[in-house]
Amino acid sequence: MRKRYSLAYNLAIFILAQIVWLALLGLWIYWYVSNYLIFEQVGEKVSPQIVIDTPDVFPFVGGIVLLVGLSFSMVLIFRNLNVQIRLTRLYDNFIANITHELKSPLSSIQLYLETLNTRNVSAEKQKEFISQMIKDTARLQKLISTILEISALESRKNKVNFEVYDSCEILNRLLKESAEQFRLKENTIGFKCLSSTKISIDINAFKMVIDNLIDNSIKYSTGELKINLIVKTSINKVEIHFSDNGVGISPEEQKNIFHKFYRIYDEDIPNVKGTGLGLYWVKEIIKNHRGKISVKSEGKGKGTTFIIELPVVKKPIKG
Repeated sequence: MRKRYSLAYNLAIFILAQIVWLALLGLWIYWYVSNYLIFEQVGEKVSPQIVIDTPDVFPFVGGIVLLVGLSFSMVLIFRNLNVQIRLTRLYDNFIANITHELKSPLSSIQLYLETLNTRNVSAEKQKEFISQMIKDTARLQKLISTILEISALESRKNKVNFEVYDSCEILNRLLKESAEQFRLKENTIGFKCLSSTKISIDINAFKMVIDNLIDNSIKYSTGELKINLIVKTSINKVEIHFSDNGVGISPEEQKNIFHKFYRIYDEDIPNVKGTGLGLYWVKEIIKNHRGKISVKSEGKGKGTTFIIELPVVKKPIKG
């Protein structure tokens, strides 16, 4: 509520400032025109000893230019202020999300350690606790690695290793590896290759793309998950259609989901965890592959389709 009020307050100040500048401009024009008209009417009738200076047009024009410049400056200031407010909101959301993501596994690890330290726990239970702590530690490690990887990706410091693969063969392989990693049922994922060609990709980076898209589908599905990946090839590009039957994405959300720290809130799935970096990371990886990604969804409850376009490679990309 505070942030909405802040934006409305800034907008009101901006509008008020523009009204003041326009009013001042109007008074400036009125002053010049009225003086000019008075001179035109009485200039020839007054005594020659009385010197009346004709209103100079240069200060008038200069004043208008200054006022217009001030008005334009106010527009720029307001625009930059809105950008800063939006960035502040994104970083606030990121801090809140990352804090939650860090706190949850740390609290779990602390609870297990305190239990082991204060109680006599059976060997079987100890093994269960240790196994869970290893999972929580891996979750923390993955989260930290993601943040570091994105930082390296943005600064182009990360090393890439592009190699040429058959598009259908490598995508089917990566899809199966991710399905095993997420322990999905065999009939959860479908793969169809309409036509194949050679593509040049960094296999580790592209595995992250598939992992993030599958993870996103799992998070935003309420019923039995179904994922389909279709590969199409034209003369100059390969199209990868990644579809799920999840909750869908509204048109308003679709233009924002690839922004850094942006997360979709759905009332049907209020406890979705994440940092808002997954799809941003996907977009940056695809961009590094000289491709692009877009999203389509018919609306709430109608699933989502991500369309990845990669160039048909005749020569390997040099990383």
